[in-house]
Amino acid sequence: MGRTLTVIHALGLMLVVFSLAYLMPLVTALIYAQTDVFEDFLRAMLLTLASGVLMWILTRRYKGELSIRHGFLLVVVMWTAMPAFATLPLLFNMPLLSFTDAYFETMSGITTTGATVLTGLDYLPPAINIWRNELSWLGGMGIIVLAVAILPLLGVGGRQLFKAETPGPMKDTALTPRITETARNLWLVYLGITIACIASLKLVGMSWFDAICHALATMALGGFSTHDASVGYFNSPAIEAVLMVFMLMAAINFSTHFLVWRKRSLTPYRQDVEGLATIGLTLLSCVGIAGFLWWKGAYPDFLTSLRYASFNVISVATDSGFSNTDFNQWPLFAPMWMLLLSCVVASSGSTGGGIKMVRTLVLVKQAGREFVKLLHPSAINPLKIGGHVVPNSVVFSVLGFIFLYFMSVTILTFALLISGLDLISSLSAVLACLNNAGPGLGVVGPASNFGVLTDFQTWVCTFAMLLGRLEIFTLLILFTPQFWRR
Repeated sequence: MGRTLTVIHALGLMLVVFSLAYLMPLVTALIYAQTDVFEDFLRAMLLTLASGVLMWILTRRYKGELSIRHGFLLVVVMWTAMPAFATLPLLFNMPLLSFTDAYFETMSGITTTGATVLTGLDYLPPAINIWRNELSWLGGMGIIVLAVAILPLLGVGGRQLFKAETPGPMKDTALTPRITETARNLWLVYLGITIACIASLKLVGMSWFDAICHALATMALGGFSTHDASVGYFNSPAIEAVLMVFMLMAAINFSTHFLVWRKRSLTPYRQDVEGLATIGLTLLSCVGIAGFLWWKGAYPDFLTSLRYASFNVISVATDSGFSNTDFNQWPLFAPMWMLLLSCVVASSGSTGGGIKMVRTLVLVKQAGREFVKLLHPSAINPLKIGGHVVPNSVVFSVLGFIFLYFMSVTILTFALLISGLDLISSLSAVLACLNNAGPGLGVVGPASNFGVLTDFQTWVCTFAMLLGRLEIFTLLILFTPQFWRR
């Protein structure tokens, strides 16, 4: 019981910290002189702050270090509670919006999925648009990781939270000896690249407002736009080029970016086998899809094909979710290949989702080991990535993750099928949400949105987003009997 109250205590502190996020839309509402919107966000901020303070006061006797079990519980509770509080300004400002749709929208933001149920984005109050993109940006590196840098000062240890929030196969490698310093360094790199993205977008023609919103979404690989036509609204190859560069940067492990900054050398990029595979597969796919679209006559020349293929392939592959055309109208091979890329391209330690490239490399290497074992049963053939031996425990963990991933895709797809959704829309919606990739195909394609789904279908997709963001294990472990045994 005491540990559970410690979880509630920590959640209260996080809500207090999270209430500060309302400052950005509050300032935006003041700048645009929208008094009613300002009042909506102020009410939401005060309710969030009051809830957090109340939890903290009632459980202040139970602060302390969390066990691994309660670290997982706090992560899941936080990732379900934060979107609920984040719905408040949407519900206040849009009375016709249901809680189901509002929760989907905020969960999509915090999980950096970029799928939306809203239309008329061009006419939304600027504070609402900045709020949607700020949620993506905060979720990009993980609100938990931010809290790791703050909670120790308030009496709650952070190491178990950091491990629960980053359940990838290489999660135990710290950049610095202290976990709080690690979190701060990651956030500083994240913030620095975001500022560079804002400046670059402004230089190529975006307004300050659009540049801030799209930079926040780009670095989070969130894909929220301020326009219904997404990046196609701007019809600017220069803007698309800037976004492509920063989407690729966001798809690389931020630990690598940190090492480049600390060593003042590009060598860590050359030594990052996972990052090289991410960039190589993505760029090769851009050229291949461009040639395919030109061959099929989708565009009049190769350069036009290359422009549209490159932007949309990079966006979907990195799990960003921007679009500059309706790729749902392309020959089916192209968008299906893009959805496949969304499963595997993003690096571990990036803001992308899906299986992650490092797990894909482990699977490929393990398949090679099995071939060698069949031919040479007595051979000793350790699995190596980048010259480093991968322990068998990691290989087994990856195999378990892949099994749960594909079982999740299957079960959730059948859940949508039984609700009456067609196969392409069901499969692509699940993959888009589980990979935190944004638009799917069919009725949830880039020219439409998830607002066409029923409430049941919306909740299935909402669960898929949470499952994908927490990399499956962190969420599903709560449903095992072992988790609740003393």
